[in-house]
Amino acid sequence: MRQITAMTALMMGSMLTAPAFADGHLRIVEEPLELTIQMNHARYPRYDSEWPVEKIASELTGISLVDNTVGANTRTSENNGRTEALNLMLATGEIPDIVGSSRLKDFVNQYGPEGAFVPLNDLIAEHAPNISAFFEERPELAAAIAAADGEMYYIPYLPDGKYGRAYFVRTDWLEALGLEAPETVEELEEVLIAFRDGDPNGNGIADEIPFFARQWPELVRLVTLWDGRSTGSDTYHDFMVQDGEVVHPYAGEGYRDGIANLARWYEMGLIDPEVFTRGSSSREYLLSENLGGMTHDWFASTAGYNDSLAERVPGFEFKAMLPPASVSGVRMEEHRRILVKPDGWAIGATNEHPVETIKYFDFWFTEEGRRLANFGVEGEQYTMVDGKPTFTEEFLTNGKPVNNQLYEVGSQLQARGYFQDYGYEEQWTNPIALEGIALYETMDLLVPDFLGVSFNAEEQRVYDRNWPSIRDYMLERQQGWILGNGDVTEDWDDYVATLESMGYQDVLDAMNSAYERQYGG
Repeated sequence: MRQITAMTALMMGSMLTAPAFADGHLRIVEEPLELTIQMNHARYPRYDSEWPVEKIASELTGISLVDNTVGANTRTSENNGRTEALNLMLATGEIPDIVGSSRLKDFVNQYGPEGAFVPLNDLIAEHAPNISAFFEERPELAAAIAAADGEMYYIPYLPDGKYGRAYFVRTDWLEALGLEAPETVEELEEVLIAFRDGDPNGNGIADEIPFFARQWPELVRLVTLWDGRSTGSDTYHDFMVQDGEVVHPYAGEGYRDGIANLARWYEMGLIDPEVFTRGSSSREYLLSENLGGMTHDWFASTAGYNDSLAERVPGFEFKAMLPPASVSGVRMEEHRRILVKPDGWAIGATNEHPVETIKYFDFWFTEEGRRLANFGVEGEQYTMVDGKPTFTEEFLTNGKPVNNQLYEVGSQLQARGYFQDYGYEEQWTNPIALEGIALYETMDLLVPDFLGVSFNAEEQRVYDRNWPSIRDYMLERQQGWILGNGDVTEDWDDYVATLESMGYQDVLDAMNSAYERQYGG
């Protein structure tokens, strides 16, 4: 890290001019300051000082970031490369002023308490009013990112928005068969049977696939229709909180009943027979061949098929429908956009300017910084229309993916700690997707999100010793039961006994010990 001259700063900013809001109130240092950064992410494997967003931020704050990535040339994949680069950084002791990475949380929460990263609680309270205000409104998110010692060691990327996935159904098939969108699980079964038997694609062949999924856990998510759960967070197969206690959904009776019915549906031919093997290509193939009737998938990308298949499949219409009511009458959407990511940035322990650095982190939570992080540079990627940042027509219609264009200028970097603005995505989302999101917004469908825990050393040992094999066993039985290899109802008592013998209760005890410490019970 080194001080840089005002002339150098002027040269760095000569190609771009900060927007009109640059009246000096965002400046952090009197003399320009340069901080080193290591950034690990698949989409931007190192920090680029030439990003227009970086140059604007530098001009506004007086602080510039320069790449100092250790082991960058050794990275060959996102996961292996990120881990290798971070571990090499610690091994060499060459910790830059700032470390930004995807999946940073566990790393800094392990090595922060050991002295590798700066604890942030006091720095935030004393020098970061915008970050403080955010976490005062969302204390559960502050608790979620804290380490076992109660300290925060990184500022996270915080996604925005509410609903991510939905039930989609071929409404043109419903119309062809004289049916309405199903309102209950019983009506859903009737619709799937009609899709199987009624030849809604009109080719005279019984080739329709009533329900399909790109990821088979999206099939398992249907256990919610029998009052079960498939996960407690945006992550598949995760724990959940029930009556104040951490439990796992795959040990619940609603899950058992749901799996029993999914096995029945599979045997009846209502579920894609290749649901466990067809993989991510299933949506593209089954829709483009006019074979698939229903799925549970992302709003934006799924709704996009209404445009891309308009000519290939005449009359094609694939729209979101509300979750059918369960056997007890509950409508539930289990998936939501994640509230806080394990991605973000931290302050290295050798940083000689921690106060200036936390103030720089706080800049990205100001109105101006957040707009810069989300939309790019005013006058380039967007203009202000009626007080809102609005992407230019040229930016949206040049044929390039919006996110890729933003990465190229230094916006929407998930290895930067910032609060996303869903307004950036809303502007280029398919109208049918927006219609579906609006439909979901009319009801309270979401369930509480399990935000994870931070283990102490002993809890981590218990978890690592027991959970991987338990999870493997759960998933093995799950798939087996759906495919007809055993009967979940008959096997249930033995299944629960096996979980106990494998240390399931020990894992729950560790989880609940961490949960009570972290969230106050």
